[in-house]
Amino acid sequence: MRTTGEFIADTYALGTGPWAMRSVTRGALGQIWKLSGNGSSWAVKELLFGCDERQVDRESTLRNTAEKLGISAPRLMPNRAGTHVSQLPPALGGSYVKLYDWVEGAQADASDPEILGWCGLTLAILHRAGEGASGTPDSWYEQCHQQAQWAGLLEDVHRAGVPWSDALGRFVATSAAELAHHVTPSAPGDVVMSHLDVQPQNVLVGPAGPVLLDWDNAGPISAERELARAVYVWSGGNRFRADSARRLVRAYRSAGGHAVIKGLESFSMLFATALNYVYVQAECAVDPAVTDVQREFASHQVVSSLRSFPDPIAVSRLAEALRSEW
Repeated sequence: MRTTGEFIADTYALGTGPWAMRSVTRGALGQIWKLSGNGSSWAVKELLFGCDERQVDRESTLRNTAEKLGISAPRLMPNRAGTHVSQLPPALGGSYVKLYDWVEGAQADASDPEILGWCGLTLAILHRAGEGASGTPDSWYEQCHQQAQWAGLLEDVHRAGVPWSDALGRFVATSAAELAHHVTPSAPGDVVMSHLDVQPQNVLVGPAGPVLLDWDNAGPISAERELARAVYVWSGGNRFRADSARRLVRAYRSAGGHAVIKGLESFSMLFATALNYVYVQAECAVDPAVTDVQREFASHQVVSSLRSFPDPIAVSRLAEALRSEW
């Protein structure tokens, strides 16, 4: 019987082996493996919760457009059939997989002025290229769960007896309710096609410079809200560095980026994604249909997320610190 590495190598016409696969890292939606053989290495992304092939096509289109504009990104490789996603046979787990160039490099240092400038430039290029996008942003970025849904989830969490159930309950009664007031639909005229997850964890810096990874979420989004979320993440979160935030924004504006951070309302995407992430991870952590490994990962994500949740007071201060930039 062929190994997973051998199956992928054959599916993507990579040549004869021997092929070896090792686990590299795990994200919210997928497991990254390094596939090595014939003196070459590839990144395999195993999708743990199914696959939307239309979304993969959107990812490929945006990634290819961005490369032509000077943004470095790993190639998303087509298989023998010319498609960008493949399914493993049931004997190998049945997961969907995607194959990318393997990129060597270190995770981006968000305190590095040059990296902050690159981030602002990259967002500006994406937003200018993505102007006039059709469609509306996914509800993940524009809506959050209501109190009745949280109440039902809390019942499941308490029934499961997870150690963080009380902490989640306090969060739902306080921060979740407050932040939900700041989650609203965006204005149609501000929508662009973009990456949606430009953060330090998705940037590797190698000898040729920064490389932007993880284009899985590519789609329509408010340019203002994507910029605001990026500024919060790259400048240090609740303990933001005002000079870092300003440097990123200035690079964005200098490169022709049009979005303007107006105030707390600009951070709706930040609040929506943070709230929704906690919800789906808590849901997964008590789901008997997923694996033990998936439940353990989700449980860890809930705990770490609750410790570093966006604080509206800090976010308001960040918006005020940027007021002079517009």
